[in-house]
Amino acid sequence: MLSASYTGARTFAVRAATPVPPGPGEVQIAVAYTGICGTDLHIFHGDMDARVQRPAVIGHEMSGTVAALGEGVTDWSVGDPVTVMPLDWDGTCPACLAGHRHICQNLVFVGIDSPGALQSRWNVRSDLLVPLPGGLSLKHAALVEPVAVAVHDVRRSHLAAGDRAVVFGGGPIGVLIAVVARHAGADVLLVEPDAGRRGLVAALGFRTADPTGSDLTESVGRWTEGAGADVVFEVSGAAPAVLAATDVAKVRGTVVVVAIHPRPKPVDLQRVFWRELRVLGARVYERSDFERAVGLLGSGAVPADALITQVVALSEVADAFTALEGGRAMKILVDCRSDDEETR
Repeated sequence: MLSASYTGARTFAVRAATPVPPGPGEVQIAVAYTGICGTDLHIFHGDMDARVQRPAVIGHEMSGTVAALGEGVTDWSVGDPVTVMPLDWDGTCPACLAGHRHICQNLVFVGIDSPGALQSRWNVRSDLLVPLPGGLSLKHAALVEPVAVAVHDVRRSHLAAGDRAVVFGGGPIGVLIAVVARHAGADVLLVEPDAGRRGLVAALGFRTADPTGSDLTESVGRWTEGAGADVVFEVSGAAPAVLAATDVAKVRGTVVVVAIHPRPKPVDLQRVFWRELRVLGARVYERSDFERAVGLLGSGAVPADALITQVVALSEVADAFTALEGGRAMKILVDCRSDDEETR
């Protein structure tokens, strides 16, 4: 097997290793594909060295098949197609006891805080596995985790059929939120300054806007007949989008903060007050979101092929990060299969 370990800023070490048998309660997965996300890119840049123990096998967006069962595992079989919901909560903190285990106050994010999927064989607790339907390709199934993020974000917003939604940010999560919102019956406008990304989004049938080329508030006003958007998703992480999000929301509209903002950004609280806006955060996902994501991918509701920009070999994992940091790629997958699996 091969594994790729993050060893320091912009550096991965790829090495051959002997698989370790799964322990009690664990399942060994033959990893097929692992997706690279924005958080992984932050790790690659060295921005999370205080959190990530090096050397670290990272990666949490994945698909694969069960390769071996640890002692006591009876609800899975070798060959089962699976993905992993990478959240390990303690079950005892106030958040968990209140029913919010996915945002446990002591959450371990698998693939960041503990070993992840950038390896040919991966041992994980069996209760973290989520089954995949046989008809879903493993390449498409590697998108389950980011689709689950989008499902959770839309569910948190209480968006309804017929609503008008504005999404700030045309990266993978922004586009997936637009896809999930449209599937729920909303009319969606996606705001993105990059012309290439706008073109891809427009090709998927979405209305788009360039925030640098027009008065966005005026444009949304015309689109909504003066009311404003029912729901606004801030996915870009950009300070101008944070301010614009409250500008384009209707009276008693909802602004959902999806992007990670490591530094505080200005927010127009006067607008929040004046229009009685609801501002809420949306982080990760729950089990039901993962299951819904599997269903959306399995039904073809998610344009997976259009979103997968590139697939690279595990031995070339650093190239995936270099391509992603260029800012124009959507989703890059790492093919983690061993040589014998690739020929099957």
